[in-house]
Amino acid sequence: MATLIDSSVLIAAERGVLDLPALLAGYMEEEFLLSAITASELLHGLHRTARSEQRERRSAFIEKLLADFPVVPFDLAIARVHAPLGAHLASRGVIVGAHDLQIAATALAIDASLATRDERSFPKIRGLKLLRW
Repeated sequence: MATLIDSSVLIAAERGVLDLPALLAGYMEEEFLLSAITASELLHGLHRTARSEQRERRSAFIEKLLADFPVVPFDLAIARVHAPLGAHLASRGVIVGAHDLQIAATALAIDASLATRDERSFPKIRGLKLLRW
């Protein structure tokens, strides 16, 4: 089984709120992945970092993540899950942010669980297997 790790988990790890290596050790048989959207969110945060020392630490943290975890691209197969998912939620008046919708579609398309700390968006999406870290 695979688990897609959301940026909320990785940001908590970077801030020292979450011990990611210890947490992952509890899932020895699991394959951990990042979505391309999560990689973009992390890199966006890096480029918004004003202080050079913090930027250097954050860059090292992100580059290690990108080296350690395979990144799942947003491709046509995921787009085919994303489009009806977004349309269905919109028809019900359910609001989920664009990035969260893309991350959720990625997890659904590859039949992965989603590890997150986000309690607002992802629980609104039926069929999404959530791990609340």
